[in-house]
Amino acid sequence: MVNYLHSLRRRRRKRLTNQQAQHVGDQRVAVIGLGRFGSSLANELMHRGWDVLGIDTDAQLVQKYSDGLTHSAVADCSDPEVLHQLGVHEFTSAVVGIGTDIEASILVSSNLLEAEVTNIWAKAISRQHGQILERLGVHHVVLPEHEMGERVAHLVTGRMLDYIEFDDDYALVKTVAPDIATGIPLGQSEVRSRYGVTVVGIKRPGEDFTYATAETIVQKGDVIVVTGKTHAVETFAELS
Repeated sequence: MVNYLHSLRRRRRKRLTNQQAQHVGDQRVAVIGLGRFGSSLANELMHRGWDVLGIDTDAQLVQKYSDGLTHSAVADCSDPEVLHQLGVHEFTSAVVGIGTDIEASILVSSNLLEAEVTNIWAKAISRQHGQILERLGVHHVVLPEHEMGERVAHLVTGRMLDYIEFDDDYALVKTVAPDIATGIPLGQSEVRSRYGVTVVGIKRPGEDFTYATAETIVQKGDVIVVTGKTHAVETFAELS
């Protein structure tokens, strides 16, 4: 099994660069699994002008969402032949929205990798599930419930107006400017050297967000967007 996974990843990496260059403008995506996550994603992609093929084993779900999608099909994509018959191997992007059936999620993801789909996203319902998908070679793994829980926890317990954390312990936070950052140009406030964060945007009441520079003077009550290591931005936001 381990040798199989290594071989699969090597083949995928070998073709990845050329495929991405060839299909950079391709706006077709197959969404496999039309539960709450998959259907919401499919609808949003449709609103953004993408062609969406929605697939699920549940005929009622497919019927429910078929009118809003470019194409739809009742099918079991754990069978690689089914994927081929649907033409999914010709897509450069696919999303595996299957959550509760971990075995099906893994089988479908494996089939998509075998079909050399260039850009595969997969939903995971636990960290262990996500780790399996990553080891398999899935390009993007998302844990929507876990990630949303972490984000809301930061908003509830802190002074942040919004919070986004990235994989490499790096975060972006929207917060009301603390006093230590107001009244003088950002370059003189030493926010970066003292707190390890960078102010990248600023919004004053009644105005749009603008980029911040070293000459920007933040005023009391301004909302700022700050980036940096997760612990650093959390600490800085608590100064508000």
